[in-house]
Amino acid sequence: MTRATARRRRTASALMALALAGGASTAALTLAAPAYADSWRDKEYWLAESGITKAWDVSKGAGVKVAVIDSGVDGKHPDLAGVLAGGADISGAGSGNGQASIGAKPEHGTLVATMLAGRGHQAPEASASAKPSASATPGAAVGPDGIVGVAPEAQLLSVSTWLGSANPGGKSDQAQIPEAVRWAVDNGARVINISLGSTSPEWPQSWDAAFLYAEQKDVVIVAAAGNRVGGNVQVGAPATIPGVLTVAGLDRTGAASIDSSSQGISIGVAAPAEDLVGGMPAGGYAEWAGTSGATPIVSGVAALIRSKWPEMSASQVINRIVSTAKDAGARGKDPLYGFGVLNAEAALKADVPETKVNPLGSISDWIRVHRRGNPAATAPAAAPAPSSAVPTLPEATVPVAEKPSQLDSALPAAVVLGFGCLLVGIVVAAAVQLRAAMRTPPKDGGPDSAEDSAEPGAVNPVDSSNPS
Repeated sequence: MTRATARRRRTASALMALALAGGASTAALTLAAPAYADSWRDKEYWLAESGITKAWDVSKGAGVKVAVIDSGVDGKHPDLAGVLAGGADISGAGSGNGQASIGAKPEHGTLVATMLAGRGHQAPEASASAKPSASATPGAAVGPDGIVGVAPEAQLLSVSTWLGSANPGGKSDQAQIPEAVRWAVDNGARVINISLGSTSPEWPQSWDAAFLYAEQKDVVIVAAAGNRVGGNVQVGAPATIPGVLTVAGLDRTGAASIDSSSQGISIGVAAPAEDLVGGMPAGGYAEWAGTSGATPIVSGVAALIRSKWPEMSASQVINRIVSTAKDAGARGKDPLYGFGVLNAEAALKADVPETKVNPLGSISDWIRVHRRGNPAATAPAAAPAPSSAVPTLPEATVPVAEKPSQLDSALPAAVVLGFGCLLVGIVVAAAVQLRAAMRTPPKDGGPDSAEDSAEPGAVNPVDSSNPS
């Protein structure tokens, strides 16, 4: 067996076991009917703490389509009335419009979608005329009950996939991801949310063309970094693909989450990943955690920016998000927080200079250097995007898919779709060194602290198994 063949087989095996990361049994979910949804709205602490409510002074995402590549989105959920603008099933096992909840964790896509673009709903006693309708437009009013997403005036495209278990539709995991990305781009998505990934930093070469296509068509891709509690000590693909905005997770105090995050050089920004709430298929709600939930928070902010500045390039959108993030952990970009903690208000209101460089790299450059190929021959070139005012950051070196470290060699090479876990009272024992390194609060620009010198690379894994 050649070395190249062995590498392909390892990558294939990593993609064979796709599963919603950290998934817990549905019997343990904390659920509520829509009648009690007002209490769930009160639990959305990230709306205020991440500056989202203040960002709404500028934009609520109107006119922007966001694709959710996941397990299907239940468009009949009361908080998603009028939100779905289209969809498709890529797996061969779902419904044609992508709204059937499928796969190992069928609830996952609806949880993500409600956090991203939920519009809430009217209380049951409200008059029928006041309820959101199926024909609601992107400017529809937000209902007082239920989950309101980060971009409540955006519209969603549901792209359903079956990952993590044997697909009755017969299509492989390797084939579904690039097809889903291409479908999203071709159907008008300006932002793509991918709350899935693998325990391997490498990705199949067959994915290159799809992510290049998205880059050339000026689409922002946001992906989850993964969770230690689900076996992700380091970031896994597709979050390692250059140009993708990778999202790490924060705990309730605003520090890097021990359980619901991972680490890696490709992380761009960190957002809340613990004590999250979202909508479930058939109209219920659940508490959950993971970078699966942090990712739609950041995707929502990207939608707010693209709504405010429609001509802004994808590179500029990403640059605006990461350059306005609040520095945390080791000074500057680090493997736990990336450029820092998400600050939606600053991302929408800060006066930032223009840049043409994506601070997280370019898949086009990566293909040219590492595949020794010509990107122009892989996908058609896109017309240059109009310039607009956005931040300038030092030109970044092109990220390279990280090789698994010795620390990770004992982990199964399983791809974990979702990076989200439904809370069931999981107790995980963490190493003292990990807690010391990660409990560094966001800085306000003050002098370096003792915690700044902590070496993230020395952090030991918290848990390498999925919660049960």
